[in-house]
Amino acid sequence: MSRLKFANLLLLICLLSACSLFQPFVDRRREAGASTPERLYVGKSTPENPAVCYNKLWTDYEEVKKLADDECVKQKTGTHAEPVEQTTFTCRLFIPNHLYFKCVK
Repeated sequence: MSRLKFANLLLLICLLSACSLFQPFVDRRREAGASTPERLYVGKSTPENPAVCYNKLWTDYEEVKKLADDECVKQKTGTHAEPVEQTTFTCRLFIPNHLYFKCVK
């Protein structure tokens, strides 16, 4: 197989797999084997401060807000989420935006 054909095949596989990677998600990083609950979460996203990764081109603000609201209710840290900060190019390649929230009652 020539290099050009291999590169085209690899590009096609990446593009097809990327179609499922545009869904927003709550970015929660955990430290495996943490001894205390305070050391369990790594980064800015904690149960009382969820961070949502999303792409502005495919996801509207209401969907991102709903994800954060659901996370606050699920973690029992508040009734809804309020946006605090937004960063760009801090998440994944196809989902580059982070929107940070704070759970409030």
